[in-house]
Amino acid sequence: MGGADVSPAPIGGEVTSVRAPGGRPYPDALARAALGPEPVTAAAGSWPGRRARRSGREDPVLVVGAGPVGMTAALLLARAGVPSVVLEAAGRRTAVGSRAICLQHDVLNILERVGAGRAVADAGVTWYRGRTFYRGREIATMELPRRQGFPPFVNTPQTDVERILEDRVRQEPLIDLRCGQRVVALSQGDHVELTTDTDTFRGTHCLAADGSRSAVRDLLGIGFPGHSFDDLFVIADIAVDLGLPEPERLFYFDPHWNPGRQVLLHPQPGGVYRIDWQVPEGFRLTDGHIREITGDRPYEVRWQSTYRFHQRRATALRDGRVLLVGDAAHVMSPFGARGLNSGICDADNAVWKVVLDRRGEAGPDLLPSYERERAAAADENLRVTGDTMRFLVPRTEQERERRREVLEHGRTAEIDSGRLFEPFAYRDSPLTSPGCTGELVADSARLGPDFTVVDGVLIRPDGHLAAVAPSDPDAALRRAKGFTAGVARAGAPGARA
Repeated sequence: MGGADVSPAPIGGEVTSVRAPGGRPYPDALARAALGPEPVTAAAGSWPGRRARRSGREDPVLVVGAGPVGMTAALLLARAGVPSVVLEAAGRRTAVGSRAICLQHDVLNILERVGAGRAVADAGVTWYRGRTFYRGREIATMELPRRQGFPPFVNTPQTDVERILEDRVRQEPLIDLRCGQRVVALSQGDHVELTTDTDTFRGTHCLAADGSRSAVRDLLGIGFPGHSFDDLFVIADIAVDLGLPEPERLFYFDPHWNPGRQVLLHPQPGGVYRIDWQVPEGFRLTDGHIREITGDRPYEVRWQSTYRFHQRRATALRDGRVLLVGDAAHVMSPFGARGLNSGICDADNAVWKVVLDRRGEAGPDLLPSYERERAAAADENLRVTGDTMRFLVPRTEQERERRREVLEHGRTAEIDSGRLFEPFAYRDSPLTSPGCTGELVADSARLGPDFTVVDGVLIRPDGHLAAVAPSDPDAALRRAKGFTAGVARAGAPGARA
């Protein structure tokens, strides 16, 4: 977990001569093409404080939705010198409930590129151990590695993530945040025009981060097929001291106090636990249910809600200059922490392509590659979460029998309580040169907003590997920018021109 191991040059070191693996000189053409014709220090070329030149075009990018995905997109645009207008339908933010809570290591590095990763991590609770129980007996323990930099996972409530990101957004002069702006009409040609209840906004592109009920997706006529699970889950934030020596994730299969179902506990800041109960229809959470977990300890219910989980993906993730990101593009069950984390990766993928398209530096296949790469990522996440839900809530006798066998015999490798999120590798993308994995590099917060060359490796602006020691470096860079003539086109089936 944690991406490919590629270390940027030391801070302050000049990147004027690049070497390939094995120490042989690497063609200067790639360094010049990716980093510019002048000698560049690593501090200027690959450190978060660097801001790329501002685009000469003053029309902004329109971002619809001021949740964590939309605000991350706006901050990434600002880091690249691109102005944005963020349109949020709600008149004000309501900080109620934890909602998404689990941020993964590499996603924290993405947030750190916009100056928010460390604040998000510090606001949360770090956990390294996950324990799984079956009918009161512990059957599996998962230990996450302790590492330098950000931990594998941090539990920070979405409300706190949004507060931290909004503070950054309001400090950024290139971002114009407009609340109470519900999008009701959309048109596009050589630009995008959005009409709200009160105003009209014009931009070069639009990133739609307006959630699972996306107005932008509906206005474009893009379908959102999938299915909903019949099973109900009660989700509650409960303040209680459980007396654990350190924070742990606890998963209970078929406990006597919730027979035939499961319960998940995640620690949060301030002595609060996020508790997910799978429940029958008509269930009401009572003191008795809570006491089965807390015992005689005092507790306080801070928030609770009832959910059905959904598995859906938009039939197209791009329509012309409009790109769907986050829940507007896909929704999935929360087990494995794939929702918010994958949404932030959507924004990271979309922004650099929009930036190059605005500058006139993109090939014809760069913008369509958003569909190719992120649809594949969404499909993988939906496959994994679908497998998890079949294990958690088996629908057939065969699935129920398999689950019972796995749990009763403690077959640890087959116990599926949610395979934890990792960033998707763009191995099969036409932007990725042959022989390259397309992985997200470790500690990508150290990289600048443009292409970076390190030890003969070409790294994309979103931190993913594009090429390793290519024989033709100029061709590798052109390929990574979407000039893929003669290669499989990047537009996925169903993508709109």
